[in-house]
Amino acid sequence: MTMTTLPQDTLLVIDDTPDNVNFLLKFLTANGFKVLIAEDGEDGIETANYTLPNLILLDIMMPDMNGFEVCQHLKSEEKTRNIPIIFMTALANTADKVKGFELGAADYITKPIQHEELLSRVNAHLNLHKLQLQLTQRNQQLQAQTEQLQQEIQNRQKAEESLQDSNHALAEKTIELQDCIEELEQRNLELDAFARTVAHDLKNPLSNLNSLIELVMREFSQEQMDFNSIGIWLDLIEKSGDKMFRIVDALLLLARMSKTTDLEIEPLDMSLIVEQTLQRLSTMHDEHQTQIDLPKTWPIAKGYAPWIEEVWANYLSNGIKYGGESPHLELGADNPDAGMIRFWVRDQGKGLSEKQQEQLFTPFTRLHRESLDGIGLGLSIVRQIVEKLGGQVGVDSQIGQGSLFYFTLPSK
Repeated sequence: MTMTTLPQDTLLVIDDTPDNVNFLLKFLTANGFKVLIAEDGEDGIETANYTLPNLILLDIMMPDMNGFEVCQHLKSEEKTRNIPIIFMTALANTADKVKGFELGAADYITKPIQHEELLSRVNAHLNLHKLQLQLTQRNQQLQAQTEQLQQEIQNRQKAEESLQDSNHALAEKTIELQDCIEELEQRNLELDAFARTVAHDLKNPLSNLNSLIELVMREFSQEQMDFNSIGIWLDLIEKSGDKMFRIVDALLLLARMSKTTDLEIEPLDMSLIVEQTLQRLSTMHDEHQTQIDLPKTWPIAKGYAPWIEEVWANYLSNGIKYGGESPHLELGADNPDAGMIRFWVRDQGKGLSEKQQEQLFTPFTRLHRESLDGIGLGLSIVRQIVEKLGGQVGVDSQIGQGSLFYFTLPSK
């Protein structure tokens, strides 16, 4: 199986072992890469600074200057610090791997090197690096636009001082430009968070997929196959794929929200919306043996039904995942403020500290970091949806007493 690569990607191999160098040169060249060779650390540093390759394959065990020292030097230089480095090593010591990651390495590959594993890791890190470069360029463009708008505001404010007759028009324009700046700054933050999410959350399931597929392929090469193991691995592959689809769906919803201006706000059939949400979560509901108590009737609020279904889906999935063994959830609604209806989900989980509550509903902040299946987008999306519909979100919780997550909407 040969994976396609973009043309003109340059790889620098730093290794003092001729057999390894010959193998890598032939194999990588045959797969469409331009390959440069350095036989020791100093030569590798000089070549990297001169050619700026797209990726570096670096041997650890070298005389004079070992791979750790080379990596540390390259990461300390402005020109070379962003080049992805994959260590090649026969070392299996966890401390050595941790040291490499602390110095800035992107990945490890263990000797003897497997062809397909090498090609998969090289392509994966090249693609991630290119995505990061694209996002950096976009951020720079947005920053330039922001500076341009800020300069325009300053110019218009100076004109306002000398042209009192046009004071009202200039004030309105200034407010408009300030709103644009705030929007651009918010998009900068979201783009930066998006880059971190793609690099981290997609890298983990992709890495799992590569490892599981390798296990399945290895098992098929055996004379006697363990079909039970293969079934387990295929199930894990499916779950990794589902996780990546959920990441993409959440990001697409976030993108749609930022572009949507006109919504069909209408009275909501909350009973139907909750029923449809529970159908979506039926597999998770059954897997966790969840008990859910629903009110006999729901008050009527105004909103946009597809988005409110996403709010319930986030609240209920969190309640099921973090509500303890055989979770028991209670759904309800009340009218704490005139003109607004509060809808809520109460769980019997371990509760949240004040610090955890302060961090909720923040973009790309996870509810719990242990045993989490998903990404830190859900509650941030909930907040943006509800605020766009004229409501608010919140949580009431104490350690050991569960949590009540709520959102408000205008009444009919």
